[in-house]
Amino acid sequence: MPRRQSMRWFFYGMGSLLVGAVIVLNFAVFTNFKQLGNLVQVVRLVHAEYLEAMDSERMIEGAIRGVVEALDDPYSVYLEPETYARFMEQVKGSFGGIGILVGYRDEGLTVVRPYEGTPAAEAGLRAGDVILAVDGKDTRDMDLETAVMLMRGEVGTQVRLTIRRDSSGEPLEFMVVRRQIQVPTVEGELKDGGIGYVVISQFTEKTGGELAYLLNSFESGLRGLILDLRDNPGGDLMAAVEVADLFLGTGPIVHIDYRTGEDETYYAEKHRLEVPLVVLINRTTASAAEIVAGAVKDTKSGILIGTQTYGKGVVQNVFPLRNGAGLKLTTARYLTPLGYDLNRKGIKPHIEVEDSADFESDPQLEKALEILKAGLK
Repeated sequence: MPRRQSMRWFFYGMGSLLVGAVIVLNFAVFTNFKQLGNLVQVVRLVHAEYLEAMDSERMIEGAIRGVVEALDDPYSVYLEPETYARFMEQVKGSFGGIGILVGYRDEGLTVVRPYEGTPAAEAGLRAGDVILAVDGKDTRDMDLETAVMLMRGEVGTQVRLTIRRDSSGEPLEFMVVRRQIQVPTVEGELKDGGIGYVVISQFTEKTGGELAYLLNSFESGLRGLILDLRDNPGGDLMAAVEVADLFLGTGPIVHIDYRTGEDETYYAEKHRLEVPLVVLINRTTASAAEIVAGAVKDTKSGILIGTQTYGKGVVQNVFPLRNGAGLKLTTARYLTPLGYDLNRKGIKPHIEVEDSADFESDPQLEKALEILKAGLK
């Protein structure tokens, strides 16, 4: 395309962007109109003076990214067309996975557990492996939700994971083929002394039913319960409300605080599980899992053990854009029953116990068992 024609199309795109911005932004923008003029001037200077020929589409995309990044919000993200398409596939449920539970440790994005019989386990991934990159994309500044999304995709396709297994060794490359993954979100057992141990790995529309089924299987032998929310990245809000409802008396579970529009509050019903409760949390307990932990703490329905949680207390909506891309934008915040804003702060445990570094011992679980056994004597 001739340079003059390319420039005309670029300014058409920039003009549409600026006109749209002026229409939707409030009066405060007009008091800073010179900055919009600076943006246009920068574009003209790049076109006229920059050493290399410019890519107009790339520059427009860069301007959009700059607007979103200026929010200083890790959860508000511009999704380029390929990423947006993948995201929408997952929303519709038409995706495959590799079968691992991941969380952030001090070393970075870490495999907490590869599920038996899944592509991840068959490929040789192990608990403790640090995921440095997904399909070449560095995970260091990546939020957990995005990392999980990148590992999911169309059934039969491959994902390339760059792994550090030994701090002194060379990175390892794993090519893992995605499959339809059916792993339960709730697992557990009834331990000696009538103490139930329940792990919720994430919150989906099936979680409430799975939890109720497991608790019913304990029958009358249940005398105390450990609810393990460690490394739980969150998920479906209503699933978290359904789970919290089992452990709380009548009252609020969570408040949804919107900048615009009417706020919402979800309430617990009268029924509750009448046994002593301990909830395990850690640095990668996030989002919907923090809703449950925060509700238990505020209502004094149980004891929290572990480390301070991740601190993701915000809600995102996804808006489609005209070029096939999308915008994931924070539109509301979660507040605990007492009105605590957990975003970027997390939930503090009643009793702090650090995670095990070797995956072989579990001091947090041991402390929970100790407390419940002492109370049940």
